[in-house]
Amino acid sequence: MLVLTRRIGESVRIDGEIEVTLLDIKGDSVRIGVKAPRETRIQRTEIIEAVGAENVSAAADTDATAEGAIAAALARGREHRRS
Repeated sequence: MLVLTRRIGESVRIDGEIEVTLLDIKGDSVRIGVKAPRETRIQRTEIIEAVGAENVSAAADTDATAEGAIAAALARGREHRRS
């Protein structure tokens, strides 16, 4: 990780096309501005992590539902063979 010190109004450039500018500092919060080409996706890490956790949870729920459906179908099949 590259660590830089910047003052309000100072910027850094990434790959020549992305400019990150320090806009303001209030207490322990820092406001930054990002200029980038429209096609560049800019996302907050906490949002990416929350979506990933939700996807894992949804997949687990789907797996549990599928397992329940399979178990029920197998049970019906066993009942059908007995009759």
